[in-house]
Amino acid sequence: MQDRMIARAKALLADGTVNRVMGWQKGEFAYDITPAVFHSAEELDRDFVFNDFAASNVSKYLVKESRKEGRILAFLKPCDSYSFAQLMKEHRVLRENVYIIGIPSYGKTDFEKIKARGLSGIKNIKDNGADYFVETVYGDEVTVPKYEVMLDRCKDCKSKKIVVYDELLEETNGDVIENHRFDEVAKLEAMTPDERFAFWRNELSRCIRCNACRNVCPACTCEKCVFDNRDSGVENKAAADSFEENMFHIIRAFHVAGRCTDCGECSRVCPQHIPLHLLNRKFIKDMNELYGEYQAGADPDTKPPMTDFRFDDCEPSVVYERGGAQ
Repeated sequence: MQDRMIARAKALLADGTVNRVMGWQKGEFAYDITPAVFHSAEELDRDFVFNDFAASNVSKYLVKESRKEGRILAFLKPCDSYSFAQLMKEHRVLRENVYIIGIPSYGKTDFEKIKARGLSGIKNIKDNGADYFVETVYGDEVTVPKYEVMLDRCKDCKSKKIVVYDELLEETNGDVIENHRFDEVAKLEAMTPDERFAFWRNELSRCIRCNACRNVCPACTCEKCVFDNRDSGVENKAAADSFEENMFHIIRAFHVAGRCTDCGECSRVCPQHIPLHLLNRKFIKDMNELYGEYQAGADPDTKPPMTDFRFDDCEPSVVYERGGAQ
């Protein structure tokens, strides 16, 4: 697939359709893949890569890139396309300045899961089809089944459908698929209030306020974040107490409620491995049950439940049961 992507990008650069390309760049190691912008065929040949470690959602980068001179080519995976469509709905990207090629994704790899197998000093990872062949600087050579180290968000993938594009790399588009992404939320809901509080206090206590979750989130595109306000008392600093730890993540979750496409980037980039996506999925599950099913970014027309009003909306005082407990 990578060769086809490079060939198509070169063609669009050559005929003047675009003047740059949004994709992924290889780093020092096979698993060190980051988003990047390419301006020439030479750069594409030298640095462009698309493999199982190209997990980054590139849609947020297009907020600024779409406002630069010329048109940019963007390769969007299904989850990226939902985020881009939501950004379109919020008028955060200039659609006419982005040429989109939709690319299929069959699941990305979580490098941390490979390391968790007791492997350190990993120097090379070879793709052997259904498995990886991992080599370390200490002489270890281990075969790792791909499915066992897939990103959790990919195992619970909501859709293989690309919802916005100018052309598709494959002849056919994917589908919205059945998934179990709310299973972990249901487990939390089955806990007692004290158990849930203890769970989140344990998770959020590890936060170091690096802001990686906020910076990577496609729904966080404010010019000035409330947590960058010098008068807030919590500007860009590690939490001084449990209240600040809770406040940052809960307020951020409220800010993206109804707009989060559940791309899972927040959890993927968290250096403390906090399952931040569960907060967002809890809100998504609640809105589905209270207002009817809604998927952010699925189409350009429907309004999010939190910004729409219908006469059959549930009342603010509504009380409903889950698992037999109120």
